[in-house]
Amino acid sequence: MSSLEWRWTPGPVDPDHANGPVLVAAFEGWNDAGEAATAAVEHLEQAWGAEPFAAIDCEDFHDFTTTRPHVRLVGDHRIVDWPDHTFTWAEPAGTGGVALLRAVEPQLRWRTYCDLVLEVAATIGCRLVVTLGALLADIPHTRPAPVFGAAYDDEVVARLQLQPSRYEGPTGIVGVLHTACHDVGVDSASLWAAVPAYVPTTPAPLAALALLDRAQPLIGAIADAPDLREAARGYEQAIDELIEDDDGTVDYVRRLEDQFDTEQAAQASAEESLNPDGLVEEVERFLREQ
Repeated sequence: MSSLEWRWTPGPVDPDHANGPVLVAAFEGWNDAGEAATAAVEHLEQAWGAEPFAAIDCEDFHDFTTTRPHVRLVGDHRIVDWPDHTFTWAEPAGTGGVALLRAVEPQLRWRTYCDLVLEVAATIGCRLVVTLGALLADIPHTRPAPVFGAAYDDEVVARLQLQPSRYEGPTGIVGVLHTACHDVGVDSASLWAAVPAYVPTTPAPLAALALLDRAQPLIGAIADAPDLREAARGYEQAIDELIEDDDGTVDYVRRLEDQFDTEQAAQASAEESLNPDGLVEEVERFLREQ
């Protein structure tokens, strides 16, 4: 019996639309520093009123001693919440439809898991798979979060103004999924936002906003994010208060600000500013060290 369960099958709003349907995915855990990637997809779900249409059963893909389910009480009943792998569907104006996957990175059978994700993409006619990720990097919390965009296919790189992916080394489910897309001829793009390494466990709405801003041209629709923008303003203030009594961290942040401002001033174009060489190196370092 297949681990993929369908509730209903959505179809493209406009089959000839250049940007759709699009599948946007983010995975909790290793690929999601500051919960920025999953927060971005969650925002899209809420802003567009996305409806569940399919799910992957977690039973075959998780080591539950590593990703433990949660138990909660509803009245007199005990309910177990298992790792979620639900696909939702939205039809924002100007697109051919958008499928969203906000899931927990599985521990087991990655090739089979990616085959199921691509089965969903093929069934609903997706022309592009976009993954969102976030990593810890040496950047200040007082500046916009840099975003690095990459693709495996040179044509996709040129068309979507991304960087060619030349990374070699350890990878996560995102890397495996993009390889699977390439192997079956599905266009894909990977977006990574940087999160300050000195606050690794704090939710990072600034990075989530940066991912949304960079992803929306690929998706073909805009989802206003006043809640995230408000959270981002509070984020900077909260981090300021957190580190204000730590002179070493305050000095470190000032050095990062100077470095960030110098690098931004040296950029020759807006395209280069979206893909700074330093962030490419941070992505590759992060993947290898993890």
